[in-house]
Amino acid sequence: MERIRNCFEKLSSRGEKPLIVYATACDPDCRRSLDVFKLILEYADMVEVGMPFSDPLADGPTIQKAHERALAAGANTRKVLELVEKLREFAPQKPIILMGYYNPIFVYGEERFIRDSASAGVDGFIVPDLPPEEGEDFSRKVKSMKLSPVFLAAPTSTDERVKKIGEVTGEFIYYVSVTGITGERDSLAFKEVEKDIQRIKRISGKRTVVGFGISKPEHIKQMYNSPDGFVVGSAVVRRVENWDIEELKELLKGLKAATKS
Repeated sequence: MERIRNCFEKLSSRGEKPLIVYATACDPDCRRSLDVFKLILEYADMVEVGMPFSDPLADGPTIQKAHERALAAGANTRKVLELVEKLREFAPQKPIILMGYYNPIFVYGEERFIRDSASAGVDGFIVPDLPPEEGEDFSRKVKSMKLSPVFLAAPTSTDERVKKIGEVTGEFIYYVSVTGITGERDSLAFKEVEKDIQRIKRISGKRTVVGFGISKPEHIKQMYNSPDGFVVGSAVVRRVENWDIEELKELLKGLKAATKS
């Protein structure tokens, strides 16, 4: 949790906002995945390590296929944590957040999962299918290890629900800019998104980052004022699927430059 807080504070003092980049662990395989994440960490301020799962309901086709590739390559929770250990050695100060569905956590054993994740160097968790009402115990256990549980808010979240999310989340809230699944969008309802993020921040009292649909530097520039950070996933994963590393590097450069607007 401390690395996450320090990241926000350091960038804020420089007039920047965090670029948070998602990729799926062990996609297309565990060896090349390590290279992908190392490249990401050269540009991103935080990284989301996706935990492969057979039924990723919140994700669109691009990330669903990444999960399939990773599982076919032998990905499991233990291998994800081994990847995190290597990333922690590579980037000692940058926050690493695990993003995954609750079923693999349950199968692994919740307390064991949190403990082993902490030992590997994880700073927080995003569990998209764990609602705040059912995630109180998980949140308490995570916070007791000085890690950050991150809960999601959406345009459909009522004021009452936002208040609850603010109570259980850790250092920040992940705002889902569109209803539906992950994926690249050509355009977003920027004014509506900015207005709703202001509502989320006012009610919750927590930093709020925005994701789902952000795929290009222009998106960051157009909604720069309200969010406290930006999450990019599908645009990165698509370039991993095509194994276009040079294009991925150029995307990351552009995205990071946009967070300094």
